[in-house]
Amino acid sequence: MDTVIEQPAHARLITAEDQEVPVPATLRYTADDPLAVFVDFPSEATLSGDEVTWTFARALLEQGLRAPAGHGDVQIWPYDRTRTVLEFHSPCGLALIQFPNSALRRFLLHTYAVVPAGQEDVAAVVERGLSALFGGV
Repeated sequence: MDTVIEQPAHARLITAEDQEVPVPATLRYTADDPLAVFVDFPSEATLSGDEVTWTFARALLEQGLRAPAGHGDVQIWPYDRTRTVLEFHSPCGLALIQFPNSALRRFLLHTYAVVPAGQEDVAAVVERGLSALFGGV
């Protein structure tokens, strides 16, 4: 059975008017996909009314806690000494979400306790990805 870590987080959506609105989020990690982390938002926190999950590299989250990191759909940077911003881009627009640094660091420590950095089975991840892409052809 694969280990799954789920950690609720007190996130805040930064609006176009620079208001901060509390938004529920769950940080998630699974040993089955050791290079990735997931941020889950429930349906009541999304414009579409559907649950939304963002997936990106665990290393990106770690880098973004120290300095601006990422290109494209997910960018992460320290906001101040206590908060980090995750910026998500989609065809529907963009969302800026602040998380407490302490929550993100605690989450990362738990993920590294399950699969230490550098110990990820990259070959297995690639094999599963190719199987999913080609449907077992």
